[in-house]
Amino acid sequence: MDYAAEALKKHKEWKGKLETKNKMAIENKDDLSIAYTPGVAAPCLEIKADPKQVYTYTGKGNTVAVVSDGSAVLGLGNIGPEAGMPVMEGKCVLFKALADIDAVPLCLNTQDTDKLVEIIAALEPSFGGINLEDIAAPRCFEVEARLKEKMNIPVFHDDQHGTAIVVCSALYNALRLTGKEEPVIVVNGAGSAGIAIATLILDMELGNVILVDRQGILTKDMELTSGQRKLIDRVNKEGKTGLLADALQGADVFIGVSAPHIVSQDMIRSMNPDPIVFAMANPVPEIERDDALAAGAKVVGTGRSDYPNQINNVLAFPGIFKGALQAQATEINEEMKKAAVKAIAHLVSDEELDENYIIVSALDPRVVDAVSRAVAQAARESGAVREWKEV
Repeated sequence: MDYAAEALKKHKEWKGKLETKNKMAIENKDDLSIAYTPGVAAPCLEIKADPKQVYTYTGKGNTVAVVSDGSAVLGLGNIGPEAGMPVMEGKCVLFKALADIDAVPLCLNTQDTDKLVEIIAALEPSFGGINLEDIAAPRCFEVEARLKEKMNIPVFHDDQHGTAIVVCSALYNALRLTGKEEPVIVVNGAGSAGIAIATLILDMELGNVILVDRQGILTKDMELTSGQRKLIDRVNKEGKTGLLADALQGADVFIGVSAPHIVSQDMIRSMNPDPIVFAMANPVPEIERDDALAAGAKVVGTGRSDYPNQINNVLAFPGIFKGALQAQATEINEEMKKAAVKAIAHLVSDEELDENYIIVSALDPRVVDAVSRAVAQAARESGAVREWKEV
């Protein structure tokens, strides 16, 4: 199928992928008086008297804003807020279809950090959570950090943390399969996703990380972004220098969130026996799956749905938000992320685990409930739940 042509046809036909549907019919004066004036004053006053009743009398507790400035849309780059709308609508469709969460696309006409923080923070009364989407690094780091300080609802940059969670789930299982201990893990691409992946790998103690970007292996003396600078003391414990090929020599794992066809078969052959290769550049990976396997890779994962072991953040964000909303969490913290990693990973049993099945399908019906239960429990156990003050 020509997906581009079909997408143009359908988007033109639909005029977008979302619509608003009422939960009640407005057919007579009684309906009107209950839904609107004068009846609507009653829940308003209940909420005024006890603010937590907003979760009882409105849809806030099951509504997420998908917010972008259009600066890093998919692989298309800084195409602007209007051009980013189809992607944000698509994200909202996935929230509803997979987790029954109502989501609203909000593409903002500014790429100024202060304005983004001010506008998004002001949305808090209307939404139970904020999904930041397709905001370029390093601005995305500051926007998320400042919003987490200002807001009392979950703020989650999915390009960072959703990707990291699913990568770590796949890595967790690949390490189970291969029996590798204390692996050396090369993460190529040190933008928002790469930094988040490396951080979560280290936080979960899954291995030792070497972080690489266009400059080569990152070291303290290089010009680094704020996100890279925060991580630099935790990576490259072996003190390697050089380019990607140098990093891969004697490594156990390659994780790519970078560019097409930048890894050769010789690079794979230079790795330790039975290497794990996650080549996630989309739609063209850093190395083709068949080439990596021919060069000796034990496990290969990509971002593509037409290959085994698709690593896709659709596995993470619907269940994470569902669990956070159910718990009325104030944030999505590290304990909740780790719980999501293990919930996804353990959907593949020891008996099922093999080279072509280290992670479940994004459409597996078990995923959302498994992740939401784990995340909600972790939120409660870690104290990331709302404490309402008496009025």
